[in-house]
Amino acid sequence: MAKQAKTIYVCQSCGTVYPKWQGQCHACKEWNTIEEETKLPETKTSSPIVQRMQEGQRTRPKRLSDIDATSEERRDMYDAELNRVLGGGMVPGAFVLLGGEPGIGKSTLILQTVLRLPYRTLYVSGEESAAQLKMRAERLGGSYDNCLIYTETQLEHILHTALEERPELLVIDSIQTIQTELSESSPGSPSQIRECANLLLKYAKTEGVPVLLIGHITKEGSIAGPKILEHTVDVVLQFDGDKHYMYRILRGQKNRFGSTNELGIYEMQHTGLRPVENPSEHLMSGRQSGLSGIAIAVAMEGVRSFLIETQALVSSAVYATPQRSATGYDTKRMNMLLAVLEKRAGFKLIQKDVFLNIAGGIRISDPATDLAIITAVLSSSLDIALPEGVCLAGEVGLSGEVRPVSRIEQRIMEAERIGFRAIIVPKSNMAALGSRNWTIRIVGVDTVEEAFRMLFKPAQ
Repeated sequence: MAKQAKTIYVCQSCGTVYPKWQGQCHACKEWNTIEEETKLPETKTSSPIVQRMQEGQRTRPKRLSDIDATSEERRDMYDAELNRVLGGGMVPGAFVLLGGEPGIGKSTLILQTVLRLPYRTLYVSGEESAAQLKMRAERLGGSYDNCLIYTETQLEHILHTALEERPELLVIDSIQTIQTELSESSPGSPSQIRECANLLLKYAKTEGVPVLLIGHITKEGSIAGPKILEHTVDVVLQFDGDKHYMYRILRGQKNRFGSTNELGIYEMQHTGLRPVENPSEHLMSGRQSGLSGIAIAVAMEGVRSFLIETQALVSSAVYATPQRSATGYDTKRMNMLLAVLEKRAGFKLIQKDVFLNIAGGIRISDPATDLAIITAVLSSSLDIALPEGVCLAGEVGLSGEVRPVSRIEQRIMEAERIGFRAIIVPKSNMAALGSRNWTIRIVGVDTVEEAFRMLFKPAQ
């Protein structure tokens, strides 16, 4: 007797399967994430397209000593920032996932990249029509000869077309809109994403064609779908930034072919995304002297150093509970720094509203910006501007000490290149500096009180 399809309940967060509905998932502890899905009966035969990929692909085990350990050949993506984050280019057969907020520019980044490539590319769109893609391509500019547009959501049709056209790069925009016959669930469900990812992985590895997926993210900021999707792919890229500002950051969260410490910065323009090779010059272009509440921090994102403006505003509280707000920075860490400023430095801010902003719409998590942030807060509270041409780099501990930071020489070189006259760093980092003759003055401090005495001495 033929088996019939049955109903199962799957957690949309982690993919755990349950026989009946329940409010909380026992695996990931999330509430109201379990939804009903239909499971097809298992069959011994697979689809013709899968059988075609499996033909002649059986391999034999090899001794470890017989395996060629030469580095993977990489293809230039004709985008310096994207090449940097990928680890030097796209590896043949790589399975790459790009995620980001709606409207942040994921499709724009990928489309403008494939329009530059001399490789034959198959761009599959399940969200936009061919006419919409044509209008965007005309705005972005580039060559149309090597880019094939295919609007389809059925994965079997996509793979059949890919095997016929034999592209050198396959782009799927987006994985949440693709569905396969192996699952009866709606597109975007964990079972659909899991089955589609497995088939695309098989295609990438058997044909040696890199596959680039564009994925949606949830309101928590994680990529939508089961976590197994991120485990399946070779590279996970995150494209973020405030869409009300012009700067975007491309980060590598996972990379089997390179480091995840690299970072790419783009500037959104009407003609597309432009790579930013010197972010310090762009982020510092609007600085003004003589204004209180502004301090320049030397931050690191991945292995790239750049100078960024931290802005603080301290005013008398209107309500009984003072307001604490931070844009581009962790609010909890800002509250910790305010407590250090009050307890260790003796400045009372309990009846003050404190607002913090990282200029340019970029989010910073580098602990070395601590010293610049509390300096900007104190500058606004005293209404005294910092000396011109001074920047800071240092982590602040709970006892008020200035702790050492990583890559201190790289930070100093960046400040020197931009033209700053002095930089305040942790004194414990001074011993690690070489014998190079610096044109910038380097000042080491042990505590925040020592840094404040040096910075605000001219105003006393």
